[in-house]
Parts: sequence; structure tokens; C-alpha cells
Amino acid sequence: MITASAFDLDAMLADLSVLVEAESPSRDVDRLTVHARLVSGMMVRLLGSAPELVASPVGPHIHWRGGGEPRVLILGHHDTVHPAGTLAARPFAVKDGVATGPGVFDMKAGIVQAIHAVAALADRSGVEILLSCDEEIGSRESRALIEERARACGSVLVLEPSADGGALKTGRKGTGTFEVRVRGRASHAGLEPEKGINSLVELANLIPQIVAIADPSRGTTVTPTVASAGTADNVVPENASCFVDVRVAVPEEKPRVEAAMAALRGSVPGTEIEVLGGIGRPPMHESAAAVLMGIAAQVAAEAGIENLDGVVVGGGSDGNFTAAVGVQTLDGLGAVGGGAHSADEHVVVAEMPHRAALIAGLCQRLSSMASRLPPVSVPA
Repeated sequence: MITASAFDLDAMLADLSVLVEAESPSRDVDRLTVHARLVSGMMVRLLGSAPELVASPVGPHIHWRGGGEPRVLILGHHDTVHPAGTLAARPFAVKDGVATGPGVFDMKAGIVQAIHAVAALADRSGVEILLSCDEEIGSRESRALIEERARACGSVLVLEPSADGGALKTGRKGTGTFEVRVRGRASHAGLEPEKGINSLVELANLIPQIVAIADPSRGTTVTPTVASAGTADNVVPENASCFVDVRVAVPEEKPRVEAAMAALRGSVPGTEIEVLGGIGRPPMHESAAAVLMGIAAQVAAEAGIENLDGVVVGGGSDGNFTAAVGVQTLDGLGAVGGGAHSADEHVVVAEMPHRAALIAGLCQRLSSMASRLPPVSVPA
């Protein structure tokens, strides 16, 4: 059994510094390409073979195969939400047992843990690693590849960061973003306001309708997040818009919410309303993680990892896609820490060898089983 003592924490931190110091913002193809090559070099050094860099319009996905019959897919992403230049303000650092820097928690430490975990395996056959470059922007270019490899492998371990206290993620809400656009007509707000059609007033009228679509009893949240309107303080605003974050816990809420957003109706004569977007990630039901969570608990006990819990969370990941196509999926196997997407992003470095041991143990168990895990039946 592989335990935390099998891993060199200093070596893991050295590799983590290399990745964090190579910024990889979503849609920045040049920086993502540089980052993919660094990950590729790390894989060559530690795993003995290079991955395929799969080109896409938004950057390269990284796909490494251990050979043999595919049995387990380690799934992650190498893009981050942090814009280029963030590193200058928040450089990589390790202090008092905590690593900080843009992308360190979501999910560069998880990538390092996974590569070191697979490197510790005496037999890597059956194991694949897939790191997409567009998870943070909806996985539009990687979704088909992710679903294909998930079906081929039959089980998926997702490198998203852990929940509070290091808990794994056994369920997730479905997620989506809508944009509501309102078009009116501009005019001088002082000289002839009556000739204008105020898009901002119309948007304000729509917001209560949007918020009312939520259904807390079913776990559905509908949250206006970013709004904009107008061009100057003395002009009736011609255009206004609002982004709306949506989370659904049950699949049947997706068509209801999408229909309700499409049915929004204004009350200011002359305005035009356009609703864009939708719910792209379906919910990840707990049933998809039940078998793998049981195996993870056994592996953790054997590796001396205490108090391994599983929780349902509101955020989405690429694990939503793999669970929705009926593949056994366990999420939250990445770093232990907190502050994802924020200036407080951090990793508890002492936990890195333990997470690597957990991933290695799961790969050993899944690749050596007599048969693949059965498909899950996701509730409708």
C-alpha cells in the first residue's frame, strides 16, 4: 500500500512552484501552451512518457495514457481564473506550512499531486490523466473529449480542490449562466428624456422576475451577479445587461428554469429583451460517487488517512459531465486548502503527500479490479 511517506514533499513543492509561476489564464492560448509544455515535461520526467497535447481554439488539453486497457481517468484542468499579471502581486510562496499564489489551490497543487501519485505506481497501465484548458469558462471545447475518455475508462477521479476540512465531493449542483440584454433608445436626460426608452428601468423591472424563478425547496438558486447600463450620467441608457448565475440540484429544474428565463416579459414600452445562455453543466447526483466513495474510504484507512468525509456542494466541475453520462465519478481529490478564485487562495502543504497517496491507492485498486465498475443509473 502506498502511503504519504512514499512522497518527497520538497520535490512536490518545487514542481508546484514551476506551475504557479507560469500563469495560465483561460483563453490565453500562448500562456496555456507554455504551461502545457511545462506539465508535459514534468510528466516525461516523472512518468517516463509524454502526453498528447490536444489542440483547441482556446488552448491545448493535456492527455497522458499509461497504456493497457483504460480503467481510471484522473480528470482536471490547467486553466485558472486569474488574469495575467496576478503573479506579480501575489507571487508563489510557502510560509508556515501554507502555499500561496494564483491557481495554487484550483488546481495546480492537484495536478502535481496526481502526477506524483501516478509516478509512485509500479504499474501505470489502465491509468489516464486528462487536463483540460477551459474548465473555468464552461468546458465547451473539452466536453466531448472528457465524456469520451470517461466512458472508455469507466471511473473518474476529479482533481478539483477538496471541500472544507479535506472532504471529498460526492455531489454537485448543475450550473449555468444567463445574460439578459435590454435595448431601449438613448436621448438627452435633461433636454428631452421623453424621447428616450430607458433600458435600465426595464432591467430593474426584470430583476424581481428573475429572482422569483429560484426554488429553494428544490435547491435551485437564481442569482443576478453583474449588471451594466448606460454611457453617461446625462443620457437615457440605450442598453443594459445583467448576468445571472443559476444552480440546480435536480435535472428537471433545468428545462423549467430555462423556460422561465426565456419567458421574461418587460413593462417599458418599446424595449427589446434578449436572453442568452443556459444551464451547461447537469447536476452530479450522489449515486455517481457512492461506489468510489466506499473504495476511497477503504484506501484512506489502509493509508493511515483519518476522517475522510464526502459532502455535496453547490459548485460545478467537469465531474458533472462524466456523472451525467453514467460513469462512476468522485470529486474533490485535489488539494486541501481554501480560497479558490480569490486573493486568499492557499494550500496546506502537509496534506499534499496524503492526497497523492489517496489518488495512488485508488488507481491501484481500480486498475487491478477483475472488472470495470458498472455504469451508474443517474436519477431523472
